[in-house]
Amino acid sequence: MPFIQSIPAVVRVLLIFCIVLVAMRKKVSLGNAFMMGAVLLGLIFGLGPISIIQSAFFSLVHPKTLALSGVVCLILVLSHSLEAAGQMQRLLDRFRGLIRSPGLNLVLFPALIGLLPMPGGAIFSAPMVKHLGAQRGLSAAQLSYTNYWFRHIWEYWWPLYPGVLLTTAMAGLDIWIFILFLFPLTLVAAAAGFWPLKGYLGGPVQLNGSRRAQTRAFFKELTPVLIAIGFGLGFGSLFSLVLQGKGASVAKELGLILALMMAVGWVWRVNRFSGEGKKAILLKPELLRMFYMIASILIFKGMLEDSQAVTAVSEEFVRWRIPLMPIAILLPFLVGAVVGITIAFVGTTFPILISLIGTFGESQYLLPYMMLALACGFVGVLFSPLHLCLLLTNEYFHTSLGPVYRQLLAPCAALMICSILYFLVLHGLVF
Repeated sequence: MPFIQSIPAVVRVLLIFCIVLVAMRKKVSLGNAFMMGAVLLGLIFGLGPISIIQSAFFSLVHPKTLALSGVVCLILVLSHSLEAAGQMQRLLDRFRGLIRSPGLNLVLFPALIGLLPMPGGAIFSAPMVKHLGAQRGLSAAQLSYTNYWFRHIWEYWWPLYPGVLLTTAMAGLDIWIFILFLFPLTLVAAAAGFWPLKGYLGGPVQLNGSRRAQTRAFFKELTPVLIAIGFGLGFGSLFSLVLQGKGASVAKELGLILALMMAVGWVWRVNRFSGEGKKAILLKPELLRMFYMIASILIFKGMLEDSQAVTAVSEEFVRWRIPLMPIAILLPFLVGAVVGITIAFVGTTFPILISLIGTFGESQYLLPYMMLALACGFVGVLFSPLHLCLLLTNEYFHTSLGPVYRQLLAPCAALMICSILYFLVLHGLVF
């Protein structure tokens, strides 16, 4: 296909992204859309059928693919177990007595739910936001915005989020250092998120019994999350010291898998799950769909590399003298807005960015670039009309995208501006 090979690599990759988007808009599942995109990507960059099958197979059986899929599926098992046992609702009920301000309760409930990633998780906190927000006089769009925005303030660094795990795995970054450097983005997101709500969060102090008793009850219900995070990081560090060779590359994921299994076991034991109850959770179709989605995204990532698309795009950007910083801002943002899922824009654009960072001789600034790309890409995800949390929240509060987008504009702009300034500080350009 000489004609196709003469088309710039950037155009060919963008064409594949457009095909994936069209497929998703035609209600093709994300897993099928990216699998189709991976095959087309291989063909359009000159790979034969055998090479495409080999690339897909080796990406599928790669330890990182299996480990990340295991982590995400266990997170879903934990989420479903907490929901089925009623422990998620008990967690919210216990939390209510810790914060005396109804206004703060309004934003902290969705933030608390955000600590445990789950597809469409914003719907869990929506009833409480509706109840408290009605007392503050918030409109439907403001209620939807509040529930949606504060549900997602942790996604830049919280180690249970697949996008964070995939970023650190692909870039070879230490997760503790990554957490330390990206935590300020949550502070920015939280502060900026209050802007559309100014004047609505005041009110009388709310007293709900003994704070000490409520605190004990709250942390008792939070135990599985604490087990997953605490033991996950601890086991990950231990495995990193013990494992050698290929095992060292998935040490942190193995630590988190073990910790998540402990957390799930704790929930099942404390809540006295029956054999049928456990079976129902483990056989949920969502688990298989999630595994397939992650596998297809990582197969797409592998095809980007095996087809030399990453190298070709990198060389073109260098030849065209396009600055690296705008690429790190715009590419993740656009793909994030298209796909609406963090792990999807990370898996498809970060291989290109990481290659470009090395080509531009900026490898020592890998962490700042990953921070910038993750923040800007996630702003795109927040604006995506395909984002499940946004769709479910708007449906619950009976509002449309337009009014909620108007609420999102100021905090998203603040987040992008602050991430750019933070990048410049980390990069050393403002000293």
